[in-house]
Amino acid sequence: MTDLFIKVKTHQEQQLPFVLFAKTNSDKMIGLFQKNDHLYFLEDFAAKGFVFAPFEADLIPFIPQKESDVYVERIAVKDYLVPNSISPEIDETAKIVFENLVQRGIDAIHKGAFEKVVLSRKEEVLLRQFDLEAVFKKLISFYPSAFKYCFYHPKIGLWIGATPEQFLKINQKSLQTVALAGTQVATNSESVIWQEKEIEEQRLVTEFITTGLQDRVSEMTVSSPYSVKAGNLWHIKTDITATIKSKKAKGEIIATLHPTSAVCGLPKESAKAFILKNENYVREYYSGFLGELNIDFTTFRTEQSDLFVNLRCMKIVGDTAVLFIGCGITKDSVPSDEFTETVNKSMTMRKVLN
Repeated sequence: MTDLFIKVKTHQEQQLPFVLFAKTNSDKMIGLFQKNDHLYFLEDFAAKGFVFAPFEADLIPFIPQKESDVYVERIAVKDYLVPNSISPEIDETAKIVFENLVQRGIDAIHKGAFEKVVLSRKEEVLLRQFDLEAVFKKLISFYPSAFKYCFYHPKIGLWIGATPEQFLKINQKSLQTVALAGTQVATNSESVIWQEKEIEEQRLVTEFITTGLQDRVSEMTVSSPYSVKAGNLWHIKTDITATIKSKKAKGEIIATLHPTSAVCGLPKESAKAFILKNENYVREYYSGFLGELNIDFTTFRTEQSDLFVNLRCMKIVGDTAVLFIGCGITKDSVPSDEFTETVNKSMTMRKVLN
């Protein structure tokens, strides 16, 4: 056990908040260990620390830098385990329930309620034993290009994930974000063919982001869509860069874009209302956002934020892992295909629990 994981174990035993994370394609793990058990909420978007925002709530939990000890440790690749592949398990009742939900979403789209809605479900996996260190090492080994994290607060719980989706990256006034949508299982082939449904879904996500940014930024550049691999899945991605007009605009941009159309839908408010009424469970921190705010903890440079959408995640509750998975629904969606997509996405977390 390394020094960082000894610190994690001690903080868990003392029920003190911490976050452990590894950034995309980084050779470092970072630990932020809060020195008290207070639940801080973000009151100023100029504050420095780690944010862990829910899908639906006005208050954003926050681990402040000034209340925490920070540790950085190099990742020794040879110590990290590659998980074996596993076969998906199909819950027939869950399949029927989710397909009915998707059909209600499609019906609402045809009635003109919204253009797109992102619908989700949760799965519960019984754990024979749970070793946080082993699980986190598997995340690092299997998902190098994702943002890997483990967040704990006694008043929130233990959350773990490996998300492929950047929410916002800000360096002073320079802003980067991505539009990510469409999903298909990776095969041995490096060529990916996308159907019109996935292409349209990704276009809607890109349009939502650029529209939300346009009054608050200048010099916006939008790349052509391209295929990107995340674990065992392919997605369509568009890179967006811009210059923020003012410091005040940062908080406004975050409020405008969250939740993104990639996890909510378009138009946002009507899609969100449908989700809250029909999903029949509380997403909590799934499809919120998380990451470094106004500081890079590897360099301690300020005015740098690196935020991600909380996808491919799970909450550990006693001897159960609660997995959260969803998919974008458009007028061309097929309910059985969408359920299959959630099963494929669930493999991201199931693999590391083996």
